[in-house]
Amino acid sequence: MDWLTDPLGYDFVLRALSEVVVMGATCGAIGAYVVVRRLAFIGDAISHAVFPGIVLAYLAGLSIFGGALAAGLITALAIALVTRSGRVREDAAIGIFFAAAFALGIVLISTRHTFQGDLTGFLIGNLQGVSTADIAVSAAVGLAIIAVLAVLHKELVLVSFDRTLAAALGYPVFALDFLLLALLTVTIVVSIQAVGIILVLAMLVTPAATARLLVDRFVPMLALGSIIGAGVGVAGYYISFHLGTASGGTIVLLATALFVVAFVASPTHGLLGHRLRRHPQHAGTSPAVDPPPGHQHGS
Repeated sequence: MDWLTDPLGYDFVLRALSEVVVMGATCGAIGAYVVVRRLAFIGDAISHAVFPGIVLAYLAGLSIFGGALAAGLITALAIALVTRSGRVREDAAIGIFFAAAFALGIVLISTRHTFQGDLTGFLIGNLQGVSTADIAVSAAVGLAIIAVLAVLHKELVLVSFDRTLAAALGYPVFALDFLLLALLTVTIVVSIQAVGIILVLAMLVTPAATARLLVDRFVPMLALGSIIGAGVGVAGYYISFHLGTASGGTIVLLATALFVVAFVASPTHGLLGHRLRRHPQHAGTSPAVDPPPGHQHGS
């Protein structure tokens, strides 16, 4: 019991735990869309695209959060506009803007040699340095993101599963696409403080992918992804506190370990479930994540 209670005597631990709960829950929620829409690559691109914004804001003495957010939104808008015409494939556009944004950040850093030491915190995260103001911002942003996902749930799910049907029904597909990218960008920006640029994608994808292995329907997957994200955040931080390891890396490794367990032992979508279904008395079909109301797979 002391293993759990002793760290709570430190204020920085309470702040760090609060931040990882908010970050994990938010990443797990929007991560469900990242997984079903296969946006992991674009999530990686945006997480690196905020890099020049951070550097510019630092050099100008402005808000790091604001600089990262502006750079991420500009990159997301550029990707959405270029791919909208259909002349450039989405993966190519993502690769182009991702590389350009990250290269710009490297060039900017090369002009200030003293900046490199401060950069480490943005790359690998710094949970120990989280302030009460940071938690308040993360909580406000997280609640806003979940509220938007709840209000526009039907529209976002329909576009995620069938863009052609959504367009035929008159839904603003481009606006919904950009809105999801904007929400993803904001989530990445507020999560950088906790796990850093390099590891933030793992918190967006791994908890949601783990939830996908455990449940069949989208809303339970979204909720379970949030619970897993917050849970591995707390457990990973406790482990890093006692072992003296990097918090962000420990959290991500724990999330990955949980994914591996689900991949093997999940009775429905794991290797165990696959073997059971191959047995005659367990034969049956494996349901996929549910489509939106009124839409059938393959229709």
